[in-house]
Amino acid sequence: MQYGPAVRRRKLGSELRALRDRAGLTSGQAALRVGWHQSKVSRIETGRSSAKAADVRLLLDAYEVGDAQLRALLEALAGAADGDRGARQQWWHAYKGLLPPAYRDFISLEAQACRLRTLETSVVPGLLQTPDYARAVTRASLDGLPEDQVDTLVEIRLARQDVLRGDPPLELSAVLDEAVLRRPIGGYGVMARQLRHLVEVGRELPHVRLQVLPYAVGAHIGLTGPFVIFSFPNIADLDVVVLDHLMSSLYLERKEDLQAYSEAFDSLGEHALPPDDSLEFIAGIGDGT
Repeated sequence: MQYGPAVRRRKLGSELRALRDRAGLTSGQAALRVGWHQSKVSRIETGRSSAKAADVRLLLDAYEVGDAQLRALLEALAGAADGDRGARQQWWHAYKGLLPPAYRDFISLEAQACRLRTLETSVVPGLLQTPDYARAVTRASLDGLPEDQVDTLVEIRLARQDVLRGDPPLELSAVLDEAVLRRPIGGYGVMARQLRHLVEVGRELPHVRLQVLPYAVGAHIGLTGPFVIFSFPNIADLDVVVLDHLMSSLYLERKEDLQAYSEAFDSLGEHALPPDDSLEFIAGIGDGT
């Protein structure tokens, strides 16, 4: 199990090695094309060394990779793997002094992913939070934080939501434990507006799929805690699972882990209410708050 940047380095190296093989080049031949020593190519491919976005561009040119979307993704991975050094300047870089590296890495993954699957057991997913709800969650999670920093973190959380209306938009599938809907975060007025927002987004955006896991289901595989699964375009084996802890995030990349969490999410979806019934369920709770 590795933290984000190490996962990014190894995933990036694996993909670059596959592209080199596809181009019919040895690591020595690739090094000659870009003017490096062969050991640098090997270190990047094995994930032992970081690759800057400029390094990736050189290698992709050498391998005659013309897919613009694939090139952009690999360059973004290079930035995330190198702790954001060399990454394209994205909107979250303006907040670099406030955001810990793990959160910047998470936002970078979120911005590049094509699909996100998540189980939430305590709070509404950040991509679906209203401003007032996000503020209440931030205050509770970071007790004592100055109000101006709370404002900035809420601003960041709302900016993240743009991925749901991008071109193409992020496909979001979320299973929400009933406790998420019953916990009056921010008070009953804030919670009622949050629940109405969930229903509106679920009905307005066809690429957002919400399912509720009612208390009546009883024990289920998600009792171990929330998780997020990111999937990416063009690279089938790049999926990564993210587990949040109080002070850090854990990134899982092994095929066994990915399979286990994917199967767990599918199982939760089978036990949860269908999307239409889930929206009615959420609306019903909202009407009662």
